[in-house]
Amino acid sequence: MPKFNYVAMDSRGKETKGTLEVGSQNEAINRVKEMGLFPTKVVEADKTKEKGGSKSKAPAQSGAKKKKGQINIKIPGLGGKVKSKVLTTFTRQLATLVDAGLPLLRGLRVLAKQERNPTLKRVLGDLATAIEGGSTFSEALAQHPKIFNRLFVNMVKAGELGGVLEVVLNRLSEFMEKAQKIKGKVIAAMFYPVAVMTVAVIILAVLMVFVVPKFKTIFADMLEGKGLPAFTEFVLAISDAIANNILASMGCFIGFIIALKIFVRTKFGRRLFDKFKLKMPVLGPVFEKVAISRFTRTLGTLVSSGVPILQALTIVKETAGNVIVSNAVSMIHESVKEGETITAPLEASGVFPPMVISMVDVGEQTGALPEMLMKIADNYDDEVDNAVSAMTSLLEPIMIVFLAIIVGSIVIALFLPLIKLIEGVGDTSKEGGGSGGE
Repeated sequence: MPKFNYVAMDSRGKETKGTLEVGSQNEAINRVKEMGLFPTKVVEADKTKEKGGSKSKAPAQSGAKKKKGQINIKIPGLGGKVKSKVLTTFTRQLATLVDAGLPLLRGLRVLAKQERNPTLKRVLGDLATAIEGGSTFSEALAQHPKIFNRLFVNMVKAGELGGVLEVVLNRLSEFMEKAQKIKGKVIAAMFYPVAVMTVAVIILAVLMVFVVPKFKTIFADMLEGKGLPAFTEFVLAISDAIANNILASMGCFIGFIIALKIFVRTKFGRRLFDKFKLKMPVLGPVFEKVAISRFTRTLGTLVSSGVPILQALTIVKETAGNVIVSNAVSMIHESVKEGETITAPLEASGVFPPMVISMVDVGEQTGALPEMLMKIADNYDDEVDNAVSAMTSLLEPIMIVFLAIIVGSIVIALFLPLIKLIEGVGDTSKEGGGSGGE
């Protein structure tokens, strides 16, 4: 009986390898699926050895090519991913072609020819080759986890099993387009405060490094050794510390940013940061509404596409984008696994507002959970628009006041010695006028 080497992924996305002794390749694939794994590659052991032998010849051929001047440089971390905007466009184009009746393989070939992104162009060629070799579309997609996440793969798999691939691709493209739209709105809203903060830092640095030190020399000549006001001395001390230690100040600032990023990557730091994002003033409501919209739309899209509820919840947990929401989804998963409803753990999490909980409860009782989830997502998309508008209108005066306080404080600190000098001149003139009268 022949042996087959397999590469598969478990429910958590972890890669597993092994060997099975079965009658055929299809039997090996079914056996892997029975083990609760998702096969990405199943090849007969003898063929892998032959491939290994052919690979041993490959270095000599590649070496010969390099001698002719063909240099292939691969930089780690670059070229492995595709931007979400590019992937969204590809998904919509593929959905349109398949919906129009064009065979999947031909559609991939057409899109590969016109694709400008080199990484996606190469991947589309690999997908077409894998499908020609007998793999399903979902199996071919699973071989590129850096580009196609589990949400994408499982929805396509559900569409293949149900024979409604064109419907699922349309749903997937709509989901990605709306997610991209929400992301664009949040980025656009964040641009204003980030730009203002950057300008404030530049202005503050210029004042402290170049302007304030010149005033220190002027004050020394004008006051002739007299003491400066306390606030002025405080500002001059900060200016000296920054101007005399520019590299150290920049190093401290960069070090703080790096330390903050490292802290956020830890389990505790990520949880603390994600909780802060949901509760922070002004920006918190926007992040909360985006998280709820993402959760409901992802779960609704998966369930309506035929993905089993437990598998859908696992995917939602991994793609939530927020640890607090992810933990809440984990509680929902355990509840559903025990045969209970979604509503109870949804309420116990403390993340979702009463309206969302009530609508999910109605959806469960009426058997229209996917439709209700999509309605919640559409409603929260509008809520995100309103929250972004409110945030922008509130941030504008806050930033203006912030800049006025920063620059105004420095100006006041520089004018206090002048005011003191003018008062001193006034007192001297009064004393001179009084003695002249006597």
